[in-house]
Amino acid sequence: MELHMTDLSFVALACGLIIGLGAIGACIGIAIMGGKYLEASARQPELMNTLQTKMFLLAGLIDAAFLIGVGIAMLFVFARPFS
Repeated sequence: MELHMTDLSFVALACGLIIGLGAIGACIGIAIMGGKYLEASARQPELMNTLQTKMFLLAGLIDAAFLIGVGIAMLFVFARPFS
């Protein structure tokens, strides 16, 4: 099966969208979570350490979801699984 230029350009466009939208989503998610952490720690300062631990755990999970998207995009770019 032969790849045409339009097929290759759609793959590049899809990879750009995967990475771009994933980055925007991760940034918005971490920003909302950080704001809620600041609100919660201002209301109950005695829970700050517990909340901070949970916040860092969730930040890692949000970034992991974005990096999985980057890995899938790199698979499409370099390995060409559909050709």
